[in-house]
Amino acid sequence: VVSTQSSVSSGINAEYGGGLVLANACGPCIGQWDRQDIEKNEKNTIVTSYNRNFTGRNDANPNTHGFVASPEIATALALAGTLNFNPETDSLLDKDGNPFMLDTPYGDELPATGFDPGQDTYQAPPADSSAVKVDVDPNSNRLELLTPFAAWDGQDYNDLQLLIKVKGKCTTDHISAAGPWLKFRGHLNNISNNFLITAVNAENGEMNSIKNVTSGEFGPVPGTARDYKANGIGWVVVGDENYGEGSSREHAALEPRHLGGKAIIVRSFARIHETNLKKQGMLPLTFADPADYEKVQPGDKVSIIGLTEFAPGVPLTCKLTHSDGSTDEFKLNHTFNENQIGWFKAGSALNKMADK
Repeated sequence: VVSTQSSVSSGINAEYGGGLVLANACGPCIGQWDRQDIEKNEKNTIVTSYNRNFTGRNDANPNTHGFVASPEIATALALAGTLNFNPETDSLLDKDGNPFMLDTPYGDELPATGFDPGQDTYQAPPADSSAVKVDVDPNSNRLELLTPFAAWDGQDYNDLQLLIKVKGKCTTDHISAAGPWLKFRGHLNNISNNFLITAVNAENGEMNSIKNVTSGEFGPVPGTARDYKANGIGWVVVGDENYGEGSSREHAALEPRHLGGKAIIVRSFARIHETNLKKQGMLPLTFADPADYEKVQPGDKVSIIGLTEFAPGVPLTCKLTHSDGSTDEFKLNHTFNENQIGWFKAGSALNKMADK
């Protein structure tokens, strides 16, 4: 796979060798490859020079085995049409059936004619944008205008509902899946239907199956979160180590806020995701004692105490009320500075900026 611009500039005819010419942008890297050569879920192998080969990452097919190689090796194997080809010792056949070998590749890191700057499509904003109106079709399922998140009400969070206790690894792909979902990246309500759908629920070891305490039934994570929001029930997510690692996508922080979440409490965070949550008015908190993760039980009510004196470096207190009426209390750490506390109180970083 090569990009359109690099193919044209270098004179490479990628399609001659069975290659696919794509735009010079994210595509297979985040699962947006509209692959047509195999059936969905068919077992197969690809060799790619893209920098991601997580399960299902390139083409949204969990049965695709992706191997990362250099562009030169990926090209050579594509020309040969087999993984058994060794470009150092094996030959190919030309259109007349004559054998030939590929030349040793070389890099032109500093092109003699310079790099192609591409087309400049920047449009400067007007000096006065107060009269500018953005028109979005209200029936669009791919675009919607954002509405500001509500500001903090000035009170501690009492009796929030545990939405899910996530077990094990939880990347931003688990929180907000890529692939076909990215066509909704301009529509927060629609893309929120992928929230935590591949995270493992510690209660039952299953994905996208959590208990709704209002109905007593198990259902999908996004649907349960929406039900809680519709009923005025704030909720929290509890997670394990390095929660939010991987791609630093903003939707992984926008979605829990949009669906009515108040806090994410984990053993540890990936730094960028932690900051993204702060920007959306969420509370990313960590167990002062990581072992306290084990105290969280299905159906727990979670209170976060100390927000009325919220200050940098001062831990908050978590009170768990279990289904049998018993309780546990422990400390929660945070990394908020004064400016970030302002984001939380305003409802989001954008709200804080709009207030200025």
